[in-house]
Amino acid sequence: MARTFPELQTSRLRLRRITALDAPALFDIHSDREWMRWYGVDPLTDAAEARHLAELFASWFDAGTGFRWGLERLQDQRLIGTCGLFRWNRSWRNCVIGYEIARDCHGQGLMREALAAMLDYGFTTMRLHRIQAETHPDNTASIDIATRMGFRFEGVHREQAYWDGRFHDLNCYSLLERDWQAVDVARSAGASAG
Repeated sequence: MARTFPELQTSRLRLRRITALDAPALFDIHSDREWMRWYGVDPLTDAAEARHLAELFASWFDAGTGFRWGLERLQDQRLIGTCGLFRWNRSWRNCVIGYEIARDCHGQGLMREALAAMLDYGFTTMRLHRIQAETHPDNTASIDIATRMGFRFEGVHREQAYWDGRFHDLNCYSLLERDWQAVDVARSAGASAG
């Protein structure tokens, strides 16, 4: 595993390590009850929870279990969301993906841009074979971006998650290395044709 946290850059974003200084931005995103209703945990209610979340995301790298990148917009250095590869099983060469973005940044293609860089990193540098996404069946925005990135529906994990005082089913999607290569080839062909 890398000794220093890997920074990634896209045309509009810098994907970097999350620090305690990001707690206010994380709070702004994760305290929005309506926007985060499908995230998988109860919304944050105070600044201490946001500091703990920043520490948790940073701890994955220290523990060697994955990465959580902060999505910093280049134009203003604002942290607008996060994305990560976690529950990394090196023997099986797989992990789980997670992501969220600030409500006012939704629909601008920023998350697709970030996920493309992160998936490239996962399949090349981390040498992953499979990445799994688990999303609430009603989370159409997350399902849409996952399927656009090449993830395929596998089935339903019944009552796998618990938040907001009840159990929730989660849809399971997967992306294999060969699936990503096909998506990447199609993306490159589209870019060169345009």
